Amino acid sequence: MIRLEKVNFGYNDNQVLKDVSFHILPGESQVIMGPSGSGKSTILRLILALNYPWSGKIYVDGQDIRVMKIKQLQKLRKRIGMVFQDGALFDSMTIGENVGYYQFEYSTKSEAEIEQEVRRILQFVDLDPEIIDKLPEELSGGMRRRVAIARALLSTDPKIMLLDEPTTGLDPQSAENVLSLIRKLRKVENISVIIVTHQIADALKLADKFVVIQKGRVVFDGDFSQLTVSKIPEVVDFLGPFRDSVGEIVKRNFV
Repeated sequence: MIRLEKVNFGYNDNQVLKDVSFHILPGESQVIMGPSGSGKSTILRLILALNYPWSGKIYVDGQDIRVMKIKQLQKLRKRIGMVFQDGALFDSMTIGENVGYYQFEYSTKSEAEIEQEVRRILQFVDLDPEIIDKLPEELSGGMRRRVAIARALLSTDPKIMLLDEPTTGLDPQSAENVLSLIRKLRKVENISVIIVTHQIADALKLADKFVVIQKGRVVFDGDFSQLTVSKIPEVVDFLGPFRDSVGEIVKRNFV
């Protein structure tokens, strides 16, 4: 579904990514993790073609995005849902207006039809449809994050979801609600999911595959069982503070 081949990229003269390669298959979930500033969020921007690599290739659903025309990119982006770290909701709009924004702007549906769709998708993300007239500031951080996911689902009908730090700043229960929703997206909608996070305990609960980035380079690319036994020094150092979380999940899944 997504493949990066020896991607190099930076801002001005500052190189951020160095020979980055990995792939994700349809329906898989993949976590990209690493220290702050290692280039994780930059990868999402490149997949969306918000930036272009200095060199290397990026394929989305078999198409090389570097050579696509604007109309082709617009069509491709309709298959990709993006949820930013802060949710990026419009503060002055109601929840209904936020979730239905794309439909209001670009569809020919009536307001009643859009409201019905908004209520349906709010239910799917386990929110009470009656919040439709509330403003984002009236909701908790976890609820706002689920509203952002609802908007992405209704805007693009995605086959791919990109989530940037989806649980950062949330209390444990709100974080678990968001994690549960991400698992639901995969199970019910068969959506390929790429999650960027430094919340290792959360990452270990979600993914089929893991990519660890250090200083712009991929130092690990594999599944959970490979991750837990990796002797790569950068991986050992990075996971060290989370050994209790890793051990608990190993025990739950492999013992």
